[in-house]
Amino acid sequence: MALSRLGDYIELTDNKNTDLQFDITDVRGISIRKIFIPTKADMDGVPLTSYKIVKPLEFCYVTITSRNGEKITLALNDSDQTYVCSSSYVAFSIKDSTKLLPFYLYMYFNRPEFDRYSRFNSWGSAREAFGWEDMCDIEIDIPSIEVQQKVVDVYLAMVANQKVYEKGLDDLKTSFEGYIESLRRKRDKKPIMEYLYESFDRNIGSSTPALGVSIEKKFIEAKRESTSYENYKIVKLNEFAFRPVLDKMDSSFTLALNRTVNCAVSPAYIVFGTNVDGLLPKYLMLWLSREETERWLAFNAWGSARNTIELSDLGRLEIPIPSISIQKDIVEVYEAYEMRKRINEKLKKQINEICPVLIKGSIDLNQQ
Repeated sequence: MALSRLGDYIELTDNKNTDLQFDITDVRGISIRKIFIPTKADMDGVPLTSYKIVKPLEFCYVTITSRNGEKITLALNDSDQTYVCSSSYVAFSIKDSTKLLPFYLYMYFNRPEFDRYSRFNSWGSAREAFGWEDMCDIEIDIPSIEVQQKVVDVYLAMVANQKVYEKGLDDLKTSFEGYIESLRRKRDKKPIMEYLYESFDRNIGSSTPALGVSIEKKFIEAKRESTSYENYKIVKLNEFAFRPVLDKMDSSFTLALNRTVNCAVSPAYIVFGTNVDGLLPKYLMLWLSREETERWLAFNAWGSARNTIELSDLGRLEIPIPSISIQKDIVEVYEAYEMRKRINEKLKKQINEICPVLIKGSIDLNQQ
């Protein structure tokens, strides 16, 4: 099969939002996962007249590829809604969809091979870019429209199944959060301090692995090495560890619950556990992970140069504490949600991984 120049099949769509037909609710950014996302930019006072219109089945991408995780930021508008994107983005469409299907091209873009190609062919000094001419100069195998449709049908069927699964996941999350909110409103709340204890066990004579804690509420590999870990604090199963100093960037609370084997953390961290007869660690972790708790902690932090939270400050947090059986039920529902969320992410990953397989299969099929 002869290679085709992609530029013969695509064209710029430089339509601007000059009459303000679309407002801030229509503004979208693009992620390196190659999907449109709600914009993260501060839009206060930003005029939208220069923003580019991206209609359904049109593409948009960011030319800058440096410091971008070795990926190109690109997306296809696969919704029935028209978006507006930054004027710095490049918006384009397919000239004739009877020769090249938008979803087939999107599958082509969604391969690691394309990310490597775009990065290798980016140019610039301060910032490397993959411009419109570079996009047009891509040489691509374009099978017959019938073959394209076959592989697109397989891809869209997988996407549809994943969307159904995700919808069930969203419903479960909504129901769970509604129950938690109802619990917060209807039940008396108690300070958690009466259920907590602080642990000072040290890592003396032990080979317990040293870990750090991230703002994602997880234990991670320690970023700093130490000549001696004997002064490190032991975190036992179902115990917590947190960093008293809040994150400089967004005042996030750095905390994690140990769900596996013993580990050790910096002596600067605070380690604590709960009285499991009255407060389950996983139930407490659920509340400590909520955004409103983050805001409460940021408001109640104290200090001059650095905002700090001690265990006594954390202990003033009031939450509803039902019976242990109800706590267990809530934890089980939450863990079911978390498990389904992980499965959903695996489904998304599998869909991305199938794109190069389907593209190669379409080329092989067309040559038969």
